[in-house]
Amino acid sequence: MDGVFKVYDNEIGISFRWQKTAKLIQVIFRDIGFHLSVLEIENFLDQVIDSKQKQVCMGCQYGKDCRSMLLRTPSSKVSIAVSLNELNQIEDLLRGTLFQADLEQYLNKVCKN
Repeated sequence: MDGVFKVYDNEIGISFRWQKTAKLIQVIFRDIGFHLSVLEIENFLDQVIDSKQKQVCMGCQYGKDCRSMLLRTPSSKVSIAVSLNELNQIEDLLRGTLFQADLEQYLNKVCKN
């Protein structure tokens, strides 16, 4: 696809920019897409970390694959049910996206000099 620049991907999803100069990053996982700023991605990561602090069902037959955890999304009106395994993958996706965005910003700053 023309005009799409991949930022990061993993098993659960992908993040990309529609244009090289675009400020917002598209983060997609589990058939859900979010168009977010870096600050919104950082806040979303905080929500993932908060969700990981909560207990999973004791004795659940699905274990870490049970979608019993509620993850608040950047949209205040939307939460999604996820498993602990999915939370770990979403955390990796968001951390990788932030790392690449920070690296890109740093390199752009250094190369200007």
